[in-house]
Amino acid sequence: MRVLITGGAGFIGCHLSRALLAEGYEVRILDRFIEQVHGGAMPPDPVLRSVDIVTGDIRDAEAVIKAVDGVDKVVHLAAEVGVGQSMYEIDRYVDVNDLGTAVLLKALLAHPVQRLVVASSMSIYGEGLYQTADGRLIEQVTRQPASGWDPRDEDGGVLTPVPTPEWKRPVLSSVYAITKYTQERLCMNVVPAYGMESVALRMFNVFGAGQALSNPYTGVLAIFAARILNGQSPMVFEDGQQQRDFVHVEDVARAFVLALETPGAAGGVFNVGSGHRTTVEDVARLLAHSMGRSDLAPEFLNKARAGDIRHCFADLTLSRDVLGFVPKRSLADGVPELAEWLARQTATDRVLDARKELEARGLVA
Repeated sequence: MRVLITGGAGFIGCHLSRALLAEGYEVRILDRFIEQVHGGAMPPDPVLRSVDIVTGDIRDAEAVIKAVDGVDKVVHLAAEVGVGQSMYEIDRYVDVNDLGTAVLLKALLAHPVQRLVVASSMSIYGEGLYQTADGRLIEQVTRQPASGWDPRDEDGGVLTPVPTPEWKRPVLSSVYAITKYTQERLCMNVVPAYGMESVALRMFNVFGAGQALSNPYTGVLAIFAARILNGQSPMVFEDGQQQRDFVHVEDVARAFVLALETPGAAGGVFNVGSGHRTTVEDVARLLAHSMGRSDLAPEFLNKARAGDIRHCFADLTLSRDVLGFVPKRSLADGVPELAEWLARQTATDRVLDARKELEARGLVA
């Protein structure tokens, strides 16, 4: 059984390749090794010596047809990733994420597979699910910065965040979220129409060894790590009390294997998170402590980026019941392990440049 992973040389792709090889699959990856993620060079992960590599762009029909030929299943990870950057690199994000998905789907019409699993994102929810003081669930909220960072009800009361299930209606707050929702819907609509199976995994904040440390638009833990490695305090937007769900990359890889193999998953959309909430301030302090730099306290900007949300964390009920997905790793054991890997790494700190880029365009307020 051969699986193609688009964008397979990236952080999640390498961990997934390792998990699939351990299960006896043959693995092929399609990747273009872009500068922002890979620094223009082949990633050092040794797992890439054990897979078939097709170097090419997800938008290149010829490369994609070559990649899908002879494979049984596909995991579609290829995408531009970054809420902030998507708000000004609009054409690039739409082109890669949505046109690239269309090119892949067109190739699958000529080379059908058993199942396609697409990497969706928690970003499509916008704000997570909230509850009023009298117990009413609120799916769609907007924030009024003049009234504080937290969303409020019609009477001005602060809403309480609760775990976000898959049935919550999307609120597409950024270009990135729009493109990820389009990716998901394209795959979930087109693939079954041609007799193949499709599954979508909505990933929350993924962390672990192997993240792209010099990419200022990647996961928040990698961004904080780049700052700390360079002796700088982590920069935190707003007041640091935003609540997020941080899921270990090994759990994410296992979720993809389950999505590829579970018969009852076909046609389903599933959250992939830890099921636990953590404030951004707490995760910044935990990482600095684990890296031996407790002196580098978070720098709170008290400003928000366009497209950012306040709270969102996963309800894993459906993933547990259908996929059998139960996370095994936690922040408590995962961050110290991450710190050990970080001690052997170097990173170019581009976080301040990214912030200035956003501010110059009026996307920070």
